Amino acid sequence: MKREEVLAAAQALITRDRAESYGDAQENFARIAAIWTAILDTYIRPEQVALMMAGLKIARLAHDSSSSDGWLDGVGYLALGAEMVVKE
Repeated sequence: MKREEVLAAAQALITRDRAESYGDAQENFARIAAIWTAILDTYIRPEQVALMMAGLKIARLAHDSSSSDGWLDGVGYLALGAEMVVKE
């Protein structure tokens, strides 16, 4: 898969497929952050959820780097996290 294809596929996942299944990413990550905050007794921000989920994908890819799903999801999580914090 070429990098342009990876980016396009990741974009499709986070703007259509996942958005339809889970709703707005910022709201979904805020819900996840609230749950993780309660479990860990440490404040978790929505963009940290994106980092943790990307980290999960990286850990899985370290075991088996042939998973295109892992690469696409990792790119998608990082893009969503950047969107939450990078203001240009």
